[in-house]
Amino acid sequence: MKQTTNQSSTKCPICKSETPADNEQYPFCSSRCKTIDLGRWVDESYKITRPIEHRDLEEGVD
Repeated sequence: MKQTTNQSSTKCPICKSETPADNEQYPFCSSRCKTIDLGRWVDESYKITRPIEHRDLEEGVD
């Protein structure tokens, strides 16, 4: 049985299973869930709800 260390984890946004932060597919639990998410972007199931503003493009830029 694999022991869990004090690493952070989160729930997969697709299937809601617990996903450790060191998972290669993080924040997804698997490549399957990662592909499902990509497909949702491609078929426009996800939408940006407001126009992008200039300050949005500058966030995080030093």
